[in-house]
Amino acid sequence: MTPSQDVDTINSPDIDLERYGNSGVDPLDDLPDEVEMSLFDHLEELRYRIFYSLIAVGVSIIGCFLAVKPLVQLLEVPAQGVKFLQLAPGEYFFVSFKVAGYSGLVLASPFILYQIIQFVLPGLTIRERRLLGPVVLGSSVLFLSGLVFAYLLLIPAALKFFISYGADVVEQLWSIDKYFEFVLLLLFSTGLAFQIPIIQLLLGNLGIVSSQKMVAGWRFVIMGAVILGAVLTPSTDPLTQSLLAGAVLGLYFGGVGLVKLTGK
Repeated sequence: MTPSQDVDTINSPDIDLERYGNSGVDPLDDLPDEVEMSLFDHLEELRYRIFYSLIAVGVSIIGCFLAVKPLVQLLEVPAQGVKFLQLAPGEYFFVSFKVAGYSGLVLASPFILYQIIQFVLPGLTIRERRLLGPVVLGSSVLFLSGLVFAYLLLIPAALKFFISYGADVVEQLWSIDKYFEFVLLLLFSTGLAFQIPIIQLLLGNLGIVSSQKMVAGWRFVIMGAVILGAVLTPSTDPLTQSLLAGAVLGLYFGGVGLVKLTGK
């Protein structure tokens, strides 16, 4: 912190000047919005936040279900040349619910995130609040990047492998339910895997793990990336697993660089 920043920090209305000057307490560890609340009050507020989030999810799912046909067609694009079959009565109907459910959850996630932030914000110090913006923005961007990565690279690669493997033996007629289980699981597992740099940023800035220790454990990281690629991909083909493992490694070492830039 520069001298000018130090003065600005001390003069901030959120900081107790007397405590800062007399006890040497770091002003960044202050709780500017600290409010005394009973356990019952905390539980009551949590109940309302969950209730509002569930309403948002429900409305989003209903909206996505009303427009589910374009979403289904979009998710079928990677499987070009494959015919989908409804192998049981109502199979497509339940698939529509799955697609609407996942899509509605993604659509409602900004509102859910807002409710979480509003619940935890009074208990955060100034130092922790400075991380809040980059963490929320970075997490959102990385999750969407994971969805795009899976849709454009992982899913086509996996489907191409399966189609070419049995092209001269079997005709490609797939159950629409099994196909969407595969696609939706791969999409969301990849989106979650892309959160690795955010976890690293939090661990580094909270003083739990330094960037040097993250680099020192590179052997375990490579092994973990391979295992993660095998666990998260619903297919068993090595190409998809290698693509995801490579992405995880790139994200991890990118996260190390990010932590190092913050001086941790």
